[in-house]
Amino acid sequence: MADSPGALLESLLSIMARLRGDGGCPWDREQTRESLKPYLIEETYEALDAIDRGVPDAIVEELGDVLFQVVFHCQVASEGGEFTMADLLRRLNDKMIRRHPHVFADGSVADASDALAQWERIKHGERGPDGAPRSALDGVPGTLPALLRAQRLQVKAGRVGFDWTRWGDAWAKVREELAELDQSVAAGDGGRIREELGDLLFSMVNVARLLGMDAEDSLRQAAEKFTRRFKEVESDMRAEGRAVRDASPQDLDERWERVKAREAGPTAAAPPVAPQRSSPDGAQ
Repeated sequence: MADSPGALLESLLSIMARLRGDGGCPWDREQTRESLKPYLIEETYEALDAIDRGVPDAIVEELGDVLFQVVFHCQVASEGGEFTMADLLRRLNDKMIRRHPHVFADGSVADASDALAQWERIKHGERGPDGAPRSALDGVPGTLPALLRAQRLQVKAGRVGFDWTRWGDAWAKVREELAELDQSVAAGDGGRIREELGDLLFSMVNVARLLGMDAEDSLRQAAEKFTRRFKEVESDMRAEGRAVRDASPQDLDERWERVKAREAGPTAAAPPVAPQRSSPDGAQ
């Protein structure tokens, strides 16, 4: 069928080959695996933004752009005789079947948590691409944003039992790390300050995770809130013919509080938040 996913994927692969071939697009033809890396990151973040906005048409558009980056990398690899899209799809299909024996074989699981634990056991028993035994922390790239990487490392360690049992215990660790940071600041030890500040942030990620929150998303929303409120302060001051740089700290603080009060409006009880779990399929 012309509109089947398989046929459309074949068409996309043909489009990509033509873009890279003789008489194709000069820009596409000069790209390398290294030059494409920033676009893969950018398109992924644009897809996340579309998901946050909840607009289906935008999600379709941005996920398509992410897929195109995957196709682009496969074309570059194919030209170098490394692998093809068929190799990628074959390996992915095999992995999904192998790690879901409760679906594709005679295995069974009690619930989502049991399925996730089984996924980790199977993955841990597999050899890595280099043939070496896998670590429980494998699959968390060092190129991730630090906050997200911290949470992913903690999640993976937690799946093999290396975790706090209660969020309150993690909060006690935050207080401990804060005290150690205070001591380092008082001593004026720059190296220790950096280390203790990192430990404090890492501990805060643990608290967020155990409360069912995504630390990266929480900080991103806080940054968006700061941006929105700061721009409102700027707008208020422009209406008076002034700029932020001309105001005193006390004036800026008062304006900030007024913006917050305008945003608050009627208060309502927030619904309970269910703890988040990473799905096995989303943690490759």
